[in-house]
Amino acid sequence: MSRGNRRTARTLAAATGVALAVTMLVGCSAGAEEETIRFTFSKREAIGFMSELVSEYNASQDRVNVEIDTSGVDVVSASFVRGNPPDVMLANYNMEVSRFVDRCTLTDLSDTTAASTIRPELQPLMDQYGICEDRTSALPFSVMSAAVIYNKEIFAEHGLEVPSTWSELIEVAETLKAAGVDPFYGTFKDDWSVGQGWFDYSLGGSLDTLAFFEEIADEGADLGPDSPTSFQKDFAEPMERMVELAEEYANADAPSRGYGDGNLAFANGEAAMYLQGPWAFPEIAKTAPDLDLGTFPLPMTENPDDRRIRVNVDLAAMIPEGSKHQEAARDFLEYLFRPEVIEEYNESLLGFAPTIDAAPVSDPRIAGMQEFYDDGRVYQGASVLIPKTIPVFSYAQAIVLGADPASTLATLDADWARLAFRQ
Repeated sequence: MSRGNRRTARTLAAATGVALAVTMLVGCSAGAEEETIRFTFSKREAIGFMSELVSEYNASQDRVNVEIDTSGVDVVSASFVRGNPPDVMLANYNMEVSRFVDRCTLTDLSDTTAASTIRPELQPLMDQYGICEDRTSALPFSVMSAAVIYNKEIFAEHGLEVPSTWSELIEVAETLKAAGVDPFYGTFKDDWSVGQGWFDYSLGGSLDTLAFFEEIADEGADLGPDSPTSFQKDFAEPMERMVELAEEYANADAPSRGYGDGNLAFANGEAAMYLQGPWAFPEIAKTAPDLDLGTFPLPMTENPDDRRIRVNVDLAAMIPEGSKHQEAARDFLEYLFRPEVIEEYNESLLGFAPTIDAAPVSDPRIAGMQEFYDDGRVYQGASVLIPKTIPVFSYAQAIVLGADPASTLATLDADWARLAFRQ
C-alpha cells in the first residue's frame, strides 16, 4: 500500500473510531499504557520522510510511541557513555559507528524477520567495519551505489557506446577530446570529491578492496615497502591511470572548480562524464531537470568482469544493549523493514534496497548499476575504509594536482603503520 493510501486508510479508521466512541459507555476500562522509545535518525535530507513514517507507525497501533531524535552521531556517542543510548538507531554505517559493533554494545538481530530478508552478499561490507562474534549487530537499510555519471545525449551525438575496458574508455575520451568536448568534469578544489570519486572509482575498478584491507590489517604496524601488500605497491598502477585521466581528459580549470561548479557545468553540457554519486542528481536537475543521464562503472582494466560499482551502507538499523525497551524497539524495527516502507524510502533517495526480493530501481539515471548490484559486483570505497585520522582525501587531491604518487602512497603506508602501532 502506498503512503498516500495508508494515510487515507488511517483517516477513515480514525473517523470510524470517533463514531464508535460516541456510542460507548464512559466507564470502559483503559488499555495498556503506551511505551515510549527514542529513535535516532541521522540523514538530514530524509528527516521529513522519516518523521512522517514515525507518525504513521504511531497511529497504526497503541502499544509503542516513537519519538524521533535527529541530533546526530556525536550526541548518540555521548549517550552511550552516559548509559542512556537510543532504543533504535538508523545511522550511516561507517568507522564512527564501528566501535559500537566491536565493543558488542549492540543487540543481536539475527532472529528478527528483518534479518531474514537481507541480501547475504552485503554481509562482507558490514563486516569490514567491525564484528562482534556470533552477533548480527546491524542490518543494512539503504545502500547507496555510485558510478560514472554520463550524459547520454553527448554520447549519442558522437556515436559512443558505454566503455567496458580501459582501452575502450581511453578511446571514448580521445573521441570526445578531438571533438572539443571535455571527457570528464573534475572538481579538484574539493578534496572529498576527488576521494569519493576519482580515487575510489580508480581503485575499485582495479583491485579487490575487501581483500586488500584484510591483508593490510594483518600487516598492522609492520606495513611498509617490504610488505607483501601495501598502499605504495597495490595502489601504484590505479593512481597512475587516475592521473592520466585527470591530466589528459579533465577540464583545464579542474583545480579551481568545486562540487557546486561541477554540478552546474555538467548540467549545462560542459562535459560528458562526471565522477560523482547519486547525490549529484538532484543538484544537476535544478538546472537541467530533463537532462538524459545514466551511470556505468569506471573500467580500469582490460577485463570487463573487473568492473564494479562503489557502494556504501548509507543507513543501518541497530538496537543498543542499553535500551530499556527491547521488545518495543524490535517492533518498530520490523515496521521499518516492511517491503513497502524500505523500498519506498530507497526509491525516494535514489538508493538500493538491501532486501532479497526488492524490486529493481525505476529511475533510469541509476538503472545502469542494477545488474552489478544484483550480481554482487560491488566494492566499498577505499577512502571510507581508512580511518579519518589519516587525511586520505587530501592525499588523493594532492596526487591529481601533481604530487608524486609513489611518495604520497609511501606516506599513507607510514600513517597506517603508525596508527596500528598506537592501537
